[in-house]
Amino acid sequence: MEDKEVKKAVVGVIGSGTMGTGIAQAAAVSGYKVILFDSNKNALDKARQSLLSILIRLEEKGKLSGERAADIFSRIYFAKSLTKFNECGIVIEAVVESLPVKKELFSQLENTVRKETILATNTSSLSVTEIASACKNPERVIGTHFFNPAPLMPLVEIIPGEKTSREFTEKTKKIINDFGKTIVVCKDSPGFIVNRIARPFYGEALKILEEGTVDVATIDFAMKEIGKFKMGPFELMDLIGNDVNYKVTETIYQQFNYEPRFEPSSIQRKLVEEGKLGKKTGVGFYNYTYGQEVPTIAMDKNLLEEIFFRILAMLINEAAYAIYEKIASVEDIDLAMTMGVNYPKGLLKWADEIGVERIVDKLNLLYDKHKNRRYVVCPLLVSMAKERKKFYE
Repeated sequence: MEDKEVKKAVVGVIGSGTMGTGIAQAAAVSGYKVILFDSNKNALDKARQSLLSILIRLEEKGKLSGERAADIFSRIYFAKSLTKFNECGIVIEAVVESLPVKKELFSQLENTVRKETILATNTSSLSVTEIASACKNPERVIGTHFFNPAPLMPLVEIIPGEKTSREFTEKTKKIINDFGKTIVVCKDSPGFIVNRIARPFYGEALKILEEGTVDVATIDFAMKEIGKFKMGPFELMDLIGNDVNYKVTETIYQQFNYEPRFEPSSIQRKLVEEGKLGKKTGVGFYNYTYGQEVPTIAMDKNLLEEIFFRILAMLINEAAYAIYEKIASVEDIDLAMTMGVNYPKGLLKWADEIGVERIVDKLNLLYDKHKNRRYVVCPLLVSMAKERKKFYE
């Protein structure tokens, strides 16, 4: 497929929730004709109104001319039947995160679209290979993991399944690149790059909280003040939704055969059970109701640095495991973490600056203190420390 042909490709999107609508908007803004489908008519009508409202708001803010806004909206066709997808060059599904649902959908899609149509899944945690197994031609099934909000977030993880052909991978990269997105390619494995490597940001913060020596506000402050992260882990969990965040952790934990590094926290599980999901319910790790008490923060700089370095060491260890398991390249991992979750710098670049030896020493101290396998050092870090190597050399 030549570049000029890619530009002509019609983009199909299945699922008109926040993510599906966002992907449709991103494609339409980039000049593509889009077919947006949802089996729920009310959801489709809601998506139509949502997209129209977004474009009107952008026009009012002076970010789009009226003509441009109307042109973008005119490119989006709201379909009530999957048969409309027979003219698509790529179909991206953004339906509920359920393996049986996705497999059934892809099996149905395969008999609806043309043989050269790319079948892409926006799954954030399910196996692309497993989804593709529902198809007679799994070589055209691929993962395209967008981040929310899809029109604004620059990163897309592209995940070929075990049987995805190089041809379909390259076609997909060209189209997503044409959306103006930054692409990282990763192996089909639990959590891909971002959702997997980010787990310790939440998990180790929760582990520190469980130990009862500091509170959530102090941990958040340490990551922002010392680490220069834009949000602390508890603020971010409340923003994402504790139910959503806990579910991702639980899924990855199960997919990694209950590896201790990914063990979910009983503290977060209890919040979910109590309906304290974060900002969307008014209370989570913080209370968002009017007149809330401002939390007290421990200002001991040594304590703050200890919190930051412990969480960072665990993040770097997980990034190293991803390299060790050949999930993605050093460059793509750092790019994914800076552009996908807005980390202040790439974790592997950070490791080089601090010194791999210091990271290994910290993890060994944590293991000796807690006797927990979550602190087992990645073999790659061990060998690099011995040989005084860097990730970027």
